Amino acid sequence: MLQRLFGKKDSRRRGADGQDGTTVDDSFIHLHNIVKTFKTAAGEFTVLKGINVHFNRGEFVGVIGKSGSGKSTLINMITGIDRPTSGAVWVGDTPVHKLSEGELAVWRGKNLGVVFQFFQLLPTLTLIENIMLPMDFCNMYSPRQRKERAMHLLERVEMEEHAHKLPTAISGGQQQRVAIARSLANDPPVIIADEPTGNLDSKTAESIFQMFEELVSQGKTILMVTHDSSLAKRVNRTLLIADGEIVSEYVAQALPMLTHQQMLALTHELEPESFQPGATIIQEGSAGDHFYIVTEGVCDVVLHRPRGSDVVVSHFTIGQFFGEIEMLHGGHRRATIRASEAGPVKVVAIDYEKMCQVLGESEQTRDAIERIAKDRIAENVAGRES
Repeated sequence: MLQRLFGKKDSRRRGADGQDGTTVDDSFIHLHNIVKTFKTAAGEFTVLKGINVHFNRGEFVGVIGKSGSGKSTLINMITGIDRPTSGAVWVGDTPVHKLSEGELAVWRGKNLGVVFQFFQLLPTLTLIENIMLPMDFCNMYSPRQRKERAMHLLERVEMEEHAHKLPTAISGGQQQRVAIARSLANDPPVIIADEPTGNLDSKTAESIFQMFEELVSQGKTILMVTHDSSLAKRVNRTLLIADGEIVSEYVAQALPMLTHQQMLALTHELEPESFQPGATIIQEGSAGDHFYIVTEGVCDVVLHRPRGSDVVVSHFTIGQFFGEIEMLHGGHRRATIRASEAGPVKVVAIDYEKMCQVLGESEQTRDAIERIAKDRIAENVAGRES
């Protein structure tokens, strides 16, 4: 079905400069070096600053950030509601940034389901007519099939008994259910939801979120802009945007008490490193100069015992950090950290000086790391004695 929607698969994509370039990865949605600048009375304002991000099929991604951070503009790059000032947007093998307005409207109708915060149901059409409209526009299904499909979708969101009512005759939560049904009218592979629960009570919001989870389980890719931190924690992946840039998800996971701006500052300082299975990342007894966060694989914590063999006392997985003991207390490394034999490991390193600068601005984060460091020191002592 995806090949029918997007055309024959092409092994090459065109970059933002219009030159042919090899595909960066096998991602379903890819934004390459996206810059978006708006002209205002006060001059040009850059909302997105060189965004590079991809989304895979079947992912449920929460896009979060403060008001004005650029999250809705990012989503609008994918839907084509806004065009990038520079950069490239690919959905499957379609260069969205190159489509004409007419091509974009047809492509969007067939391949994207969009759910807005304020529903955007046409007030003069009944609920079933609102759902049939995208099918009519894209000339999909026969007239009889459209009506049957629209009723089926209303049943799916438990709104079939209201099929012939106007939107004003039902509640906001019910309108959002219908809006979701409308987004599924042409069975698109991607659902884009911009603050879909922002105007709903908690019970209705939970119901809408459960519907999204069901759609993801059926293979849909959903990108959801949200301010609701409790919902954001339940998605497969969170994309945090601050000042028009993407914050490293690993920094956000490892150091959640930092402000978004502090996370972004550390994101700029990350030094990626890769290690083959069994390779040493830091050596016990060596001088410490970097703080590390695991981004792929598993790390072993290894202690050397003077009268015995080396022993693995614990492990670090994705989103966990190490190197904090020497950063806070000085001295040489108290343990060896190496890549597990199970597979390769990737980490990002942050220079102690920059890390300490940020911790000086966040006492809460420093205290939390201090507690972890004390626990690990005690664990190391116990490991050597056992």
